[in-house]
Amino acid sequence: MTKKAFVFPGQGSQFSGMGIELFNATKSAHDLFEQANEILKYRLTDIMFHGSEEDLKRTDVTQPAIFLHSVVAAAEMGLDFKPDMVAGHSLGEFSALVASGAMSFEDGLKLVYQRAIAMQEACELEKGTMAAVLSLEDEIVEKVCREIDGIVVAANYNCPGQLVISGNYEAVVLACEGMKEAGAKRAIILPVGGAFHSPLMEPAKEKLALAISNTTISSPMCPIFQNVTANAETNAEIIKDNLIAQLTAPVKWTQTIRNMHLAGATEYIEVGPGKVLQGLISKILK
Repeated sequence: MTKKAFVFPGQGSQFSGMGIELFNATKSAHDLFEQANEILKYRLTDIMFHGSEEDLKRTDVTQPAIFLHSVVAAAEMGLDFKPDMVAGHSLGEFSALVASGAMSFEDGLKLVYQRAIAMQEACELEKGTMAAVLSLEDEIVEKVCREIDGIVVAANYNCPGQLVISGNYEAVVLACEGMKEAGAKRAIILPVGGAFHSPLMEPAKEKLALAISNTTISSPMCPIFQNVTANAETNAEIIKDNLIAQLTAPVKWTQTIRNMHLAGATEYIEVGPGKVLQGLISKILK
């Protein structure tokens, strides 16, 4: 018995021209894109289809753009969208919840936009950044982070040998030096606007908590494996709590994919722009 896992990408999968083929493919897709423009009160599609890479890098553009692309792509699958389980990487968790029927399209888009604005504002309060650490065991990365003065934590467990750290700019720079000394092949500062999935996102978490608690979330059509715990959830209240915790907690992607595999997933379908998750999954499951 083959089980299908549908997975949804997060920030970093955007590209100029994203979604234009979907937009032109069917009237139903076209209408969803236009509905998103109306909800946001600006033409997100113009930036997606014709904006520069710089335009698309802005958190308040990137997050709604990837969400919209992913949700429309899932809707366009029609009867082929039959997940036994779903998961999303960071922002992708919101796409997964809408695609699996736990949240309405409008509520999901509004939440994603509020999340992006709140994260952007948190980034402006304190200079933070993220760095990718390659070819070092997770435990060593965590240990180096603990030994640094200042805030720096493991933020994204992407796949074995690829962990992203996040925190104060100075602390991350120091941690990168420590990682190289500890044997990392590379430790590179990423071109991101702030310290996502770290304690520096606490102000954003407080703002988003209110928005999430006021949003209707119901049980999805299948279990969603959430970033914060890497476990399958169907209980709407637990899903909400995990969504709120997600902003300051690490994305346990490696653990999530292993748990989906243990739950019987034999096929993984990435829904949205790019193929980032396919690459990570092939490294996690060899």
